[in-house]
Amino acid sequence: MSAFFPPGGGRAADAEQRPFVSRAWAWLRADAPGTRDHVLTRELFLRLLGLVYLFAFWSLWPQILGLVGHDGILPARDYLTGVRAFTGADRYWNVPTLAWLSASDGFLRFLCGGGILLSLLLVAGVLPGVTLALLWVFYLSLVTVGQDFLSYQWDALLLETGFLAIFLAPARVLPRRHAEAPPSRLVLWLLRLLLFRLMFFSGVVKLASGDPAWRSLTALAYHYHTQPIPTPLAWYADHLPMAVHEMSAAVMLMIELLVPWLIFGPRRLRHAAFVPFAALQLGIAATGNYGSFNLLTIVLCTVLLDDLLLRRLTPARHRPRLRPTDALPAPHRFRRWVVVPVGAVILCVSAAESLEGFAPEGFVPRPVRRLEVLLYAPHIVNTYGLFAVMTTTRPEIVVEGSEDGRTWKTYEFRYKAGDVRRPPPWVAPHLPRLDWQMWFAALGGPGGAPWFESFVQRLLEGSPSVTGLLARNPFPHRPPRYVRATLYDYRFTIPAEARRTGAWWTRREIGPYFPEATLGPASDE
Repeated sequence: MSAFFPPGGGRAADAEQRPFVSRAWAWLRADAPGTRDHVLTRELFLRLLGLVYLFAFWSLWPQILGLVGHDGILPARDYLTGVRAFTGADRYWNVPTLAWLSASDGFLRFLCGGGILLSLLLVAGVLPGVTLALLWVFYLSLVTVGQDFLSYQWDALLLETGFLAIFLAPARVLPRRHAEAPPSRLVLWLLRLLLFRLMFFSGVVKLASGDPAWRSLTALAYHYHTQPIPTPLAWYADHLPMAVHEMSAAVMLMIELLVPWLIFGPRRLRHAAFVPFAALQLGIAATGNYGSFNLLTIVLCTVLLDDLLLRRLTPARHRPRLRPTDALPAPHRFRRWVVVPVGAVILCVSAAESLEGFAPEGFVPRPVRRLEVLLYAPHIVNTYGLFAVMTTTRPEIVVEGSEDGRTWKTYEFRYKAGDVRRPPPWVAPHLPRLDWQMWFAALGGPGGAPWFESFVQRLLEGSPSVTGLLARNPFPHRPPRYVRATLYDYRFTIPAEARRTGAWWTRREIGPYFPEATLGPASDE
């Protein structure tokens, strides 16, 4: 009888007789050669991470001196001098930066330029372990001295991702054609846990904040015109019907609160989670300029994939040869002696950080809390949660200078809302740090943005590195004698108004933001 059935026909028949749940579970797991391998996944993840690092350092290169250089808004040298005056030897851990060696303009440029070169090496797959370690140190050094200008959640996310990537990297000098040792499954799961924390807690904070805009699903009716730097598509999205805004908010909350749990499921559910995560980031990037944050999140999502899927998505002529897991080289002993202990500590602290918002006070043991504090300064484990409260208005600061106190000229910023006829820009993956901080400063008074007074002082001094951050300096030959700032309320024009005036924005003066300032007593000439 066996001649009438193909080989394995009996097993197929038995599979058909198994309960539906068992067959569905087997399909979700889909155990086959390559499903437990992540060598290609690691290669894709690391090279894309190199691209994110490249964008981050490239974006900082033209800005760093104006932000924290010698004549910048918040000089790194002054910051470190203040830290040194009030702290002891522990400052090197609590304020971790290579700028302790030198805070000169040249060294800050070296950190940015070195980061660009190292990023290119990582993209090329050269010395990934060493390159990743140096990239993390260089970027941490800039984030530390960047103060307010490098304090965003995506700066912390890049550092946490980059730190874990150090322990994921293969031990090699140049890319190899033959198979390498598989990556640490512990580090892979730490990266997946990081993705879970980023997405899930971005949803949790929206509801936990009690913000009525999120609870009523009307938040996106305000988001497109109140976000820091919208894109041109944001103008069109802002005019969609309210029903579309409500549906979009509901879908976003579902993606952030429900889809993250698929990360802990079988491989096909992890693959399924990749699609809505990536779609959400592409939607955000289409309507807002958030630097390389959206790309970084998509890169982090690649750890949900495996080699078997990536091979199927790769053209046949470019597919690498697949070897059985037991035929791959053995992991280096470095993994056993270093990766496992470090990973265990990060896993413990990450879990504690995730539980703190739900567990009663005192639930997290004191030693774990001490570890949390210890890992805070180097940004090894961070807290996430984006757009907890939706702003419903858009105040904007307009900065003006004058030579006589009567005729005022406007300083035009490169990217933030200013001239009502200028369309919103496409600027990502570049992140204009001053323009972003101006958005935060407008939400409160100057007291909530101590750097603003220093910014005004630099304009009065005519600092080239600071005025170079602007689109237009109305005082190219000598600085003004007076500078002031006025607060305006901005909103997108409605379609009829846009057709009539050609303007993208309309604005209404609210009142003074920063009073007239001068460097010294003014005397008439």
